[in-house]
Amino acid sequence: QVQLQESGPGLVKPSQTLSLTCTVSGGSITMNYYYWRWIRQPPGKGLEWMGAIAYSGSTYYSPSLKSRTSISRDTSKNQFTLQLSSVTPEDTAVYYCARSTGWATYDYWGQGTQVTVSS
Repeated sequence: QVQLQESGPGLVKPSQTLSLTCTVSGGSITMNYYYWRWIRQPPGKGLEWMGAIAYSGSTYYSPSLKSRTSISRDTSKNQFTLQLSSVTPEDTAVYYCARSTGWATYDYWGQGTQVTVSS
């Protein structure tokens, strides 16, 4: 059973960089052919895909967030990390990490973590 757990600060000040880590257990993040993703849900809105890092280490980003987003991984810890720079209150959301098999089939999700951007 694969489990994903998000961790990071729940409060970030405007203009700072939001950093979240997803710790994966029960499966390696380098295993073919999985993609490890970040998704968020602002209050009252739908899910927004932010980006992904593939089993190979290749990264993919939402065009609308690409200039502010970076996803990396630490294979020794079986973790992948999201960094979102220059945050504003509009970045307030529940942030999820998830796994997909191939590009479109999501099979495991973390429980989500609330991040609030406020001074």
